[in-house]
Amino acid sequence: MTRLCAGDHHRIRFTLNGKKTEADAEPRTLLTDFLRQGVGATGTHVGCEHGVCGACTVTVDGALTRACLTLAVQIDGAEVRTVEGLAPSPDRLGVLQLAFRRNHALQCGFCTAGILMSLDHFLRENPAPSEGEIRDMLSGHLCRCTGYSPIVKAALEAAAELSEQSCSREASDA
Repeated sequence: MTRLCAGDHHRIRFTLNGKKTEADAEPRTLLTDFLRQGVGATGTHVGCEHGVCGACTVTVDGALTRACLTLAVQIDGAEVRTVEGLAPSPDRLGVLQLAFRRNHALQCGFCTAGILMSLDHFLRENPAPSEGEIRDMLSGHLCRCTGYSPIVKAALEAAAELSEQSCSREASDA
């Protein structure tokens, strides 16, 4: 394993939302700080800094990751996806984001980025979830504003829409 010196800056090369990226960080720099301050991906929020609230959730090589518990140097060579990567283009929202908007599934918005990342990952693995399954997945996130009901409604709506899109694509491919 490479030994890193505490005071040195290390070049970190990775893919961020499909784009090759590189920046320098000290070995002790948390991924949350690196994403926000080092590369400008400010959608990832810093909440509890203990991995409990879920506000900092991103994916690293396809796995859900609490960015507040991950060191920036750990993502060298990895593929990282943040909430900014959910939209198909800078001027359009993704299906899940639109469902949140329609269902007023956010108020202050602080927890929203992490919840969106977890739901995006969850819906890829579970395209037809039950309300109970969504509520169970959301138990890893703290939201003090919504009471979770609009989030669950938005997730169910997005799951149905994504499923419908998948069926339409399969039919057109046949």
